[in-house]
Amino acid sequence: MLDRPRRLIAAFVHSESAGGIALMVATAFALIVANSPLAEIYLLALHQKIAGLSLLHWINDGLMALFFLLVGLEIKREMIEGELSDWKKRALPGIAAAGGMIAPALIFLAVTANHPQWTQGWAIPAATDIAFALGVITLLGSRVPASLKIALTALAILDDLGAIAIIALFYSHDLNLWMLGGALACALILYGFNRAGILRLWPYLLVGAVLWFFVLKSGVHATLAGVVLALLVPLKPRAHRAGVHAPLRRLEEALHPWSALVIVPVFGFANAGVSFAGFHAGVLAEPVPLGVACGLFFGKQIGMMLFSVAAIRLGIAQLPQGANWHSYYGMCLLCGIGFTMSLFIGYLAYPGSEALLDQVKYGIFAGSLLSGIAGAAVLMRKPLT
Repeated sequence: MLDRPRRLIAAFVHSESAGGIALMVATAFALIVANSPLAEIYLLALHQKIAGLSLLHWINDGLMALFFLLVGLEIKREMIEGELSDWKKRALPGIAAAGGMIAPALIFLAVTANHPQWTQGWAIPAATDIAFALGVITLLGSRVPASLKIALTALAILDDLGAIAIIALFYSHDLNLWMLGGALACALILYGFNRAGILRLWPYLLVGAVLWFFVLKSGVHATLAGVVLALLVPLKPRAHRAGVHAPLRRLEEALHPWSALVIVPVFGFANAGVSFAGFHAGVLAEPVPLGVACGLFFGKQIGMMLFSVAAIRLGIAQLPQGANWHSYYGMCLLCGIGFTMSLFIGYLAYPGSEALLDQVKYGIFAGSLLSGIAGAAVLMRKPLT
Protein backbone atom coordinates (compact mmCIF):
# COMPACT_ATOMS: atom_id res chain seq x y z
CA MET A 1 0.00 0.00 0.00
CA LEU A 2 2.79 2.42 0.86
CA ASP A 3 5.07 1.54 -2.07
CA ARG A 4 3.37 3.84 -4.60
CA PRO A 5 3.43 7.00 -2.38
CA ARG A 6 7.06 6.26 -1.52
CA ARG A 7 7.97 5.94 -5.20
CA LEU A 8 6.14 9.17 -6.01
CA ILE A 9 7.93 11.03 -3.21
CA ALA A 10 11.31 9.64 -4.30
CA ALA A 11 10.61 10.63 -7.92
CA PHE A 12 9.69 14.17 -6.84
CA VAL A 13 12.79 14.58 -4.67
CA HIS A 14 15.06 13.64 -7.58
CA SER A 15 13.13 15.58 -10.24
CA GLU A 16 14.55 18.78 -11.76
CA SER A 17 11.43 20.76 -10.80
CA ALA A 18 11.46 19.79 -7.09
CA GLY A 19 13.86 22.54 -6.02
CA GLY A 20 11.99 25.22 -7.93
CA ILE A 21 8.62 24.16 -6.54
CA ALA A 22 9.97 23.98 -2.97
CA LEU A 23 11.49 27.44 -3.34
CA MET A 24 8.22 28.85 -4.70
CA VAL A 25 6.30 27.41 -1.73
CA ALA A 26 8.86 28.75 0.78
CA THR A 27 8.79 32.20 -0.83
CA ALA A 28 4.98 32.33 -0.79
CA PHE A 29 4.98 31.23 2.87
CA ALA A 30 7.55 33.93 3.77
CA LEU A 31 5.42 36.63 2.11
CA ILE A 32 2.30 35.42 3.93
CA VAL A 33 4.05 35.39 7.31
CA ALA A 34 5.71 38.79 6.74
CA ASN A 35 2.31 40.32 6.04
CA SER A 36 0.44 38.69 8.90
CA PRO A 37 0.28 39.16 12.68
CA LEU A 38 3.23 36.73 12.86
CA ALA A 39 5.55 39.25 11.17
CA GLU A 40 7.09 40.49 14.43
CA ILE A 41 7.81 36.95 15.64
CA TYR A 42 9.30 36.12 12.20
CA LEU A 43 11.73 39.07 12.36
CA LEU A 44 12.65 38.49 16.02
CA ALA A 45 13.40 34.81 15.33
CA LEU A 46 15.68 35.68 12.39
CA HIS A 47 17.69 38.10 14.55
CA GLN A 48 17.92 35.76 17.54
CA LYS A 49 21.60 35.21 18.46
CA ILE A 50 22.96 31.66 18.48
CA ALA A 51 26.65 31.15 19.35
CA GLY A 52 27.46 34.77 18.48
CA LEU A 53 25.63 34.90 15.14
CA SER A 54 22.00 35.68 14.39
CA LEU A 55 19.84 32.92 12.93
CA LEU A 56 19.78 34.88 9.66
CA HIS A 57 23.59 34.92 9.60
CA TRP A 58 23.73 31.17 10.26
CA ILE A 59 21.43 30.63 7.29
CA ASN A 60 23.18 33.06 4.94
CA ASP A 61 26.76 32.30 5.98
CA GLY A 62 26.43 28.69 7.15
CA LEU A 63 23.68 26.86 5.29
CA MET A 64 24.48 28.73 2.09
CA ALA A 65 28.09 27.55 2.34
CA LEU A 66 26.67 24.06 1.72
CA PHE A 67 24.74 25.41 -1.27
CA PHE A 68 27.94 26.91 -2.67
CA LEU A 69 29.71 23.62 -1.96
CA LEU A 70 27.17 21.87 -4.20
CA VAL A 71 27.53 24.58 -6.86
CA GLY A 72 31.31 24.15 -6.76
CA LEU A 73 31.02 20.36 -7.08
CA GLU A 74 28.74 20.76 -10.11
CA ILE A 75 31.08 23.29 -11.73
CA LYS A 76 34.12 21.02 -11.26
CA ARG A 77 32.34 17.92 -12.58
CA GLU A 78 30.92 19.72 -15.61
CA MET A 79 34.28 21.36 -16.40
CA ILE A 80 36.19 18.06 -16.25
CA GLU A 81 33.84 15.53 -17.83
CA GLY A 82 30.42 17.09 -18.41
CA GLU A 83 28.74 19.64 -20.67
CA LEU A 84 31.56 22.16 -20.12
CA SER A 85 34.46 19.77 -20.68
CA ASP A 86 35.78 21.36 -23.88
CA TRP A 87 35.74 24.73 -25.63
CA LYS A 88 33.05 23.76 -28.17
CA LYS A 89 30.67 22.76 -25.37
CA ARG A 90 31.30 25.78 -23.18
CA ALA A 91 31.50 28.43 -25.93
CA LEU A 92 27.82 29.39 -26.24
CA PRO A 93 26.82 29.10 -22.55
CA GLY A 94 30.02 30.91 -21.53
CA ILE A 95 29.54 33.78 -23.96
CA ALA A 96 25.80 34.02 -23.21
CA ALA A 97 26.48 34.00 -19.46
CA ALA A 98 28.98 36.86 -19.89
CA GLY A 99 26.43 38.93 -21.82
CA GLY A 100 23.77 38.05 -19.26
CA MET A 101 25.93 39.45 -16.46
CA ILE A 102 27.37 42.54 -18.16
CA ALA A 103 24.13 44.01 -19.56
CA PRO A 104 22.09 43.79 -16.31
CA ALA A 105 24.96 45.35 -14.34
CA LEU A 106 25.23 48.22 -16.85
CA ILE A 107 21.48 48.83 -16.73
CA PHE A 108 21.51 48.92 -12.92
CA LEU A 109 24.45 51.37 -12.93
CA ALA A 110 22.68 53.57 -15.50
CA VAL A 111 19.46 53.68 -13.46
CA THR A 112 21.31 54.47 -10.19
CA ALA A 113 23.91 56.80 -11.79
CA ASN A 114 22.61 59.84 -9.87
CA HIS A 115 22.75 57.94 -6.57
CA PRO A 116 26.37 56.76 -6.12
CA GLN A 117 25.63 55.53 -2.59
CA TRP A 118 23.49 52.77 -4.08
CA THR A 119 25.62 51.63 -7.03
CA GLN A 120 27.27 48.83 -5.02
CA GLY A 121 24.19 46.73 -5.82
CA TRP A 122 25.21 46.50 -9.51
CA ALA A 123 25.68 42.71 -9.33
CA ILE A 124 22.20 41.95 -7.95
CA PRO A 125 20.50 41.53 -11.36
CA ALA A 126 23.52 39.73 -12.88
CA ALA A 127 22.66 36.29 -11.43
CA THR A 128 20.29 33.55 -12.64
CA ASP A 129 18.33 31.28 -10.28
CA ILE A 130 18.90 27.79 -11.63
CA ALA A 131 16.24 26.17 -9.40
CA PHE A 132 13.44 28.50 -10.50
CA ALA A 133 14.46 28.60 -14.18
CA LEU A 134 14.83 24.82 -14.48
CA GLY A 135 11.61 24.36 -12.51
CA VAL A 136 9.69 26.45 -15.04
CA ILE A 137 11.35 24.87 -18.08
CA THR A 138 10.76 21.34 -16.73
CA LEU A 139 7.09 22.02 -16.03
CA LEU A 140 6.69 22.99 -19.70
CA GLY A 141 7.59 19.41 -20.62
CA SER A 142 8.02 18.45 -24.27
CA ARG A 143 7.50 22.02 -25.46
CA VAL A 144 11.16 22.61 -24.63
CA PRO A 145 13.93 20.62 -26.44
CA ALA A 146 16.03 18.49 -24.10
CA SER A 147 19.16 20.15 -25.49
CA LEU A 148 17.86 23.52 -24.28
CA LYS A 149 17.52 22.20 -20.72
CA ILE A 150 21.16 21.07 -20.88
CA ALA A 151 22.18 24.46 -22.29
CA LEU A 152 20.31 26.26 -19.50
CA THR A 153 22.03 24.11 -16.87
CA ALA A 154 25.48 24.76 -18.37
CA LEU A 155 24.75 28.48 -18.69
CA ALA A 156 23.50 28.73 -15.11
CA ILE A 157 26.58 26.91 -13.82
CA LEU A 158 28.89 29.39 -15.59
CA ASP A 159 26.66 32.21 -14.35
CA ASP A 160 27.13 30.88 -10.81
CA LEU A 161 30.89 30.79 -11.38
CA GLY A 162 30.77 34.46 -12.40
CA ALA A 163 28.69 35.30 -9.32
CA ILE A 164 31.22 33.51 -7.09
CA ALA A 165 34.05 35.55 -8.63
CA ILE A 166 32.07 38.77 -8.11
CA ILE A 167 31.43 37.95 -4.44
CA ALA A 168 35.11 37.16 -3.87
CA LEU A 169 36.41 40.27 -5.66
CA PHE A 170 33.83 42.94 -4.83
CA TYR A 171 32.01 41.92 -1.66
CA SER A 172 34.92 41.06 0.62
CA HIS A 173 35.94 43.65 3.23
CA ASP A 174 38.30 44.33 6.17
CA LEU A 175 40.54 41.40 5.32
CA ASN A 176 42.25 39.64 8.25
CA LEU A 177 45.56 38.28 6.96
CA TRP A 178 46.00 35.85 9.88
CA MET A 179 42.62 34.26 9.22
CA LEU A 180 43.33 34.18 5.49
CA GLY A 181 46.56 32.38 6.34
CA GLY A 182 44.61 29.80 8.32
CA ALA A 183 42.24 29.34 5.39
CA LEU A 184 45.20 28.87 3.04
CA ALA A 185 46.68 26.25 5.38
CA CYS A 186 43.37 24.34 5.33
CA ALA A 187 43.28 24.53 1.52
CA LEU A 188 46.81 23.11 1.35
CA ILE A 189 45.82 20.25 3.66
CA LEU A 190 42.82 19.50 1.43
CA TYR A 191 45.09 19.60 -1.62
CA GLY A 192 47.40 17.13 0.14
CA PHE A 193 44.46 14.80 0.79
CA ASN A 194 43.56 14.97 -2.90
CA ARG A 195 47.13 14.28 -4.09
CA ALA A 196 47.45 11.39 -1.63
CA GLY A 197 44.36 9.77 -3.16
CA ILE A 198 42.28 9.85 0.05
CA LEU A 199 38.77 8.74 -0.91
CA ARG A 200 36.95 8.93 2.42
CA LEU A 201 34.81 12.05 2.70
CA TRP A 202 35.10 12.75 6.42
CA PRO A 203 38.69 14.16 6.34
CA TYR A 204 37.63 16.65 3.64
CA LEU A 205 34.49 17.64 5.53
CA LEU A 206 36.32 18.00 8.84
CA VAL A 207 39.02 20.27 7.41
CA GLY A 208 36.32 22.01 5.34
CA ALA A 209 34.49 22.98 8.54
CA VAL A 210 37.69 24.53 9.93
CA LEU A 211 38.23 26.25 6.57
CA TRP A 212 34.72 27.74 6.83
CA PHE A 213 35.52 29.21 10.26
CA PHE A 214 38.73 30.85 9.02
CA VAL A 215 37.02 32.27 5.93
CA LEU A 216 34.12 33.56 8.07
CA LYS A 217 36.59 35.50 10.22
CA SER A 218 38.80 36.61 7.32
CA GLY A 219 36.55 39.23 5.74
CA VAL A 220 35.97 37.09 2.63
CA HIS A 221 32.39 35.84 2.57
CA ALA A 222 32.12 32.50 4.37
CA THR A 223 30.21 30.79 1.56
CA LEU A 224 33.34 30.83 -0.61
CA ALA A 225 34.80 28.17 1.71
CA GLY A 226 32.27 25.78 0.17
CA VAL A 227 33.62 26.50 -3.32
CA VAL A 228 37.25 25.98 -2.25
CA LEU A 229 36.36 22.67 -0.60
CA ALA A 230 34.45 21.56 -3.71
CA LEU A 231 37.40 22.20 -6.01
CA LEU A 232 39.68 20.07 -3.83
CA VAL A 233 37.40 17.03 -3.41
CA PRO A 234 38.59 14.29 -5.84
CA LEU A 235 36.43 13.57 -8.86
CA LYS A 236 38.23 10.35 -9.80
CA PRO A 237 40.21 7.76 -7.82
CA ARG A 238 43.90 7.85 -8.77
CA ALA A 239 43.89 4.09 -9.29
CA HIS A 240 41.04 1.86 -10.38
CA ARG A 241 39.36 0.23 -7.42
CA ALA A 242 36.35 -2.02 -7.88
CA GLY A 243 33.21 -0.67 -6.26
CA VAL A 244 34.82 2.67 -5.32
CA HIS A 245 32.87 5.78 -6.31
CA ALA A 246 34.49 9.20 -6.57
CA PRO A 247 34.15 11.31 -3.40
CA LEU A 248 32.87 14.24 -5.46
CA ARG A 249 30.01 12.22 -6.89
CA ARG A 250 29.07 10.77 -3.49
CA LEU A 251 29.04 14.21 -1.89
CA GLU A 252 27.11 15.77 -4.77
CA GLU A 253 24.45 13.04 -4.67
CA ALA A 254 24.14 13.36 -0.89
CA LEU A 255 23.88 17.16 -0.95
CA HIS A 256 21.52 17.58 -3.89
CA PRO A 257 18.18 16.71 -2.20
CA TRP A 258 19.17 18.63 0.96
CA SER A 259 20.07 21.69 -1.10
CA ALA A 260 16.94 21.57 -3.26
CA LEU A 261 14.41 20.75 -0.54
CA VAL A 262 15.93 22.22 2.64
CA ILE A 263 18.81 24.69 2.22
CA VAL A 264 17.50 26.83 -0.65
CA PRO A 265 13.87 26.88 0.60
CA VAL A 266 15.05 27.82 4.13
CA PHE A 267 17.18 30.59 2.60
CA GLY A 268 14.17 31.76 0.57
CA PHE A 269 11.91 31.73 3.62
CA ALA A 270 14.43 33.69 5.69
CA ASN A 271 15.21 36.30 3.03
CA ALA A 272 12.09 36.69 0.87
CA GLY A 273 9.78 37.88 3.63
CA VAL A 274 8.97 41.52 2.90
CA SER A 275 6.04 43.55 4.16
CA PHE A 276 3.80 45.13 1.54
CA ALA A 277 2.26 47.50 4.08
CA GLY A 278 2.27 50.90 2.46
CA PHE A 279 3.54 49.47 -0.83
CA HIS A 280 2.39 51.23 -3.99
CA ALA A 281 3.39 50.96 -7.64
CA GLY A 282 5.47 54.13 -7.34
CA VAL A 283 7.95 52.25 -5.13
CA LEU A 284 9.09 50.29 -8.19
CA ALA A 285 10.13 53.59 -9.79
CA GLU A 286 12.74 54.13 -7.06
CA PRO A 287 16.31 53.72 -8.43
CA VAL A 288 17.24 50.47 -6.64
CA PRO A 289 14.11 48.37 -7.37
CA LEU A 290 13.84 49.84 -10.88
CA GLY A 291 17.50 49.04 -11.60
CA VAL A 292 17.12 45.48 -10.31
CA ALA A 293 13.86 44.79 -12.17
CA CYS A 294 15.05 46.30 -15.46
CA GLY A 295 18.41 44.59 -15.13
CA LEU A 296 16.79 41.18 -14.68
CA PHE A 297 14.03 41.53 -17.28
CA PHE A 298 15.67 43.63 -19.99
CA GLY A 299 19.36 43.19 -19.24
CA LYS A 300 19.39 39.39 -19.19
CA GLN A 301 17.56 38.90 -22.47
CA ILE A 302 19.36 41.74 -24.29
CA GLY A 303 22.85 40.76 -23.11
CA MET A 304 22.43 37.05 -23.70
CA MET A 305 20.83 37.42 -27.12
CA LEU A 306 23.34 40.01 -28.39
CA PHE A 307 26.35 37.99 -27.24
CA SER A 308 24.84 34.72 -28.53
CA VAL A 309 23.95 36.12 -31.96
CA ALA A 310 27.44 37.60 -32.30
CA ALA A 311 29.11 34.31 -31.29
CA ILE A 312 27.03 32.24 -33.71
CA ARG A 313 27.44 34.72 -36.58
CA LEU A 314 31.21 34.66 -36.05
CA GLY A 315 31.22 30.86 -36.10
CA ILE A 316 32.48 30.61 -32.52
CA ALA A 317 29.40 28.73 -31.27
CA GLN A 318 26.18 27.13 -32.47
CA LEU A 319 22.63 26.79 -31.21
CA PRO A 320 21.83 23.69 -29.12
CA GLN A 321 20.73 20.77 -31.28
CA GLY A 322 16.95 20.79 -31.85
CA ALA A 323 16.57 24.39 -30.65
CA ASN A 324 15.80 27.47 -32.73
CA TRP A 325 16.04 31.18 -32.08
CA HIS A 326 12.45 31.26 -30.79
CA SER A 327 13.01 28.65 -28.09
CA TYR A 328 16.48 30.01 -27.31
CA TYR A 329 14.99 33.46 -26.73
CA GLY A 330 12.45 31.91 -24.35
CA MET A 331 15.33 30.36 -22.40
CA CYS A 332 17.11 33.74 -22.25
CA LEU A 333 13.95 35.30 -20.81
CA LEU A 334 13.80 32.63 -18.09
CA CYS A 335 17.37 33.51 -17.12
CA GLY A 336 15.94 36.81 -15.86
CA ILE A 337 14.63 34.85 -12.87
CA GLY A 338 17.35 35.90 -10.44
CA PHE A 339 15.84 34.92 -7.16
CA THR A 340 18.22 33.03 -4.84
CA MET A 341 21.58 34.46 -5.93
CA SER A 342 20.13 37.96 -6.43
CA LEU A 343 18.75 37.97 -2.89
CA PHE A 344 22.10 36.72 -1.62
CA ILE A 345 24.09 39.44 -3.40
CA GLY A 346 21.56 42.05 -2.21
CA TYR A 347 22.23 40.93 1.36
CA LEU A 348 25.97 41.47 0.74
CA ALA A 349 25.56 44.78 -1.11
CA TYR A 350 23.40 46.54 1.48
CA PRO A 351 24.23 44.94 4.85
CA GLY A 352 22.17 46.22 7.75
CA SER A 353 19.87 48.40 5.61
CA GLU A 354 16.41 46.85 5.94
CA ALA A 355 14.76 49.59 3.85
CA LEU A 356 17.14 49.07 0.92
CA LEU A 357 16.89 45.30 1.20
CA ASP A 358 13.10 45.57 0.97
CA GLN A 359 13.52 47.66 -2.19
CA VAL A 360 15.90 45.04 -3.59
CA LYS A 361 13.28 42.36 -2.92
CA TYR A 362 10.56 44.38 -4.68
CA GLY A 363 12.83 44.68 -7.72
CA ILE A 364 13.73 40.97 -7.68
CA PHE A 365 10.09 39.93 -7.38
CA ALA A 366 9.04 42.23 -10.26
CA GLY A 367 11.92 41.33 -12.59
CA SER A 368 11.77 37.61 -11.87
CA LEU A 369 7.98 37.45 -12.23
CA LEU A 370 8.03 39.28 -15.56
CA SER A 371 10.88 37.08 -16.81
CA GLY A 372 9.18 33.85 -15.75
CA ILE A 373 5.83 34.75 -17.30
CA ALA A 374 7.35 36.07 -20.53
CA GLY A 375 9.74 33.12 -20.88
CA ALA A 376 7.00 30.54 -20.31
CA ALA A 377 4.70 32.36 -22.76
CA VAL A 378 7.36 32.35 -25.49
CA LEU A 379 8.23 28.68 -24.97
CA MET A 380 4.56 27.64 -24.95
CA ARG A 381 3.82 29.51 -28.18
CA LYS A 382 4.78 27.97 -31.48
CA PRO A 383 7.06 30.17 -33.61
CA LEU A 384 5.56 31.98 -36.60
CA THR A 385 6.26 30.31 -39.93
